[in-house]
Amino acid sequence: MSLITLNTGMFIAETHTEAAVWQFTVEEMLVAGKTQYQEYQICNIPRFGKTLFLDFKIQSSILDEYVFHECMAQPAMTLHPNPRKVMVAGGGEGATLREALRHNTVDEAVMVDIDEELVDMVKEHMPEWHQGAFDDPRTTLLHTDARKYLQENRGAGFDVVLSDLPDPLEGGPAIYLFTKEYFQIAADAMSDDGVFAMQAGCANCNYPYLFASCMKTLQDMKETFPYVAGYFGIVSTFFMPWGFIVASKKENPLNLTVEEIARRHAARGVQNRYYTPRFHQGAFTLPEYLLEAVEEHGRVLTDAEPYIWTA
Repeated sequence: MSLITLNTGMFIAETHTEAAVWQFTVEEMLVAGKTQYQEYQICNIPRFGKTLFLDFKIQSSILDEYVFHECMAQPAMTLHPNPRKVMVAGGGEGATLREALRHNTVDEAVMVDIDEELVDMVKEHMPEWHQGAFDDPRTTLLHTDARKYLQENRGAGFDVVLSDLPDPLEGGPAIYLFTKEYFQIAADAMSDDGVFAMQAGCANCNYPYLFASCMKTLQDMKETFPYVAGYFGIVSTFFMPWGFIVASKKENPLNLTVEEIARRHAARGVQNRYYTPRFHQGAFTLPEYLLEAVEEHGRVLTDAEPYIWTA
């Protein structure tokens, strides 16, 4: 992952496994800097528009950020029959928080992101993402470790926990936020009918291994989460489908009908562009290669044996 300057212009090159390098043309570098935890770059990219990179790895573009963030929040929010108290783990751009707050049932939303410098930058330079969510009176914004916060708030009764965290890179802050212990800590801070959702990495056949292992881990927690379902969104910014998982204590996402989703969205004032009632079953219909990956490559992730992202 690097910034390349050629006579023809400036590019950001990102490696995706040993198979491919994606090169993004940078029309304009809007802002760049470094926090305690990571470097950031906001650029204008042809067709993608304003785009966020972290450590020169693409994160989100104005073209389709709504696809990722609706997938990150809306299935879990919709599944819960009355989501009033929500926690967002990570979610620096504020867009996952934005999506949760679209539900008029929400009384309280706590966002916990460890990188205060990055969030301050986002507030100023990425208003298209957060759309004022940080200033919503229902929002409490905290800057600490998400796992530590959840552990200290056992019994808090969150109806929905949205785990929008960076990939578990070696030496990064998120390795222990993709383990069985973390999932249990999150569950302990949830209500009796709580719903947990997470971003779970690539959902393509080149690198499905994190998704497969997160599925296997949550499926191994049947007493905590009787209902576990994977789904994916087509994120053009990533050049691939991206995987998500919802784990629920009482509600089965596969039982939601088009009519019930439409009813809940109408009652709550929610109008989505990607995760619509009609598309729900499509998002939750995993291709055979992902089901096979869970069986062949999935393993239970623990603090002793976490996942290390190598893509």
